[in-house]
Amino acid sequence: MSNSLRDQLLGLGFTAPAKPERSDKPSAGKPGAGRPGTGKSGPARDSGKGRPGGHPHPRGGGGKGEQGRPGHPGGGRPQGQKSGKPASREDIDLAKAYAIRAQREKDERIAAEKAKQEEARIKREARAKLAEFIKDKGLNVADAEIARHFPYGGKIKRIYVTAEQLKALNAGELGVVQLEGRYLLVTAEVLAQAEAIFAQAVALKVDPNAPAEEDPYSDPAFQVPDDLVW
Repeated sequence: MSNSLRDQLLGLGFTAPAKPERSDKPSAGKPGAGRPGTGKSGPARDSGKGRPGGHPHPRGGGGKGEQGRPGHPGGGRPQGQKSGKPASREDIDLAKAYAIRAQREKDERIAAEKAKQEEARIKREARAKLAEFIKDKGLNVADAEIARHFPYGGKIKRIYVTAEQLKALNAGELGVVQLEGRYLLVTAEVLAQAEAIFAQAVALKVDPNAPAEEDPYSDPAFQVPDDLVW
């Protein structure tokens, strides 16, 4: 404290603290000479005997008095209390929005998977029903030599028919049904019922009133070479 500040405090009525009395200095002999509890003639150092519990220190901490003080590891802050600022209302709302969106996306994936499974089940049942219905209704001739080409499933397919079957097919009196990788030639009535059971199985259905350019493969003069790879 500077003299000017000290003078001001004295002027306000503060009194200077009394100076402690100076004790006689120990003799400059052996280290520790004249101090209480040192040397052979002095009383023995207190080793904690006679105190409650026999601890050498009143605190019972074995001399580690820094523990438990604020500002030191393990002391000051109650256990379990988290550091940092508490979450704001904006952070809470954002977390809720993320949780809601994640749950909605999960529900949509589950619903889409269920719809896909249901569609596959319906197709399986329809194919099985069609296979039972169309049994023994195919008109395919084993030694037919005329290839009738038609588009189906994004590719060009073909079925071998006789000359009479080709005319009937182009007139819409016959049709083609795809079942288990085979193409079956059936009557128009059977084709209509097959379409009602499983429409995706109808491979070729000719409209006799449609212009010829819509189905160029109906012309017998237009033949696709057998060795052509599609």
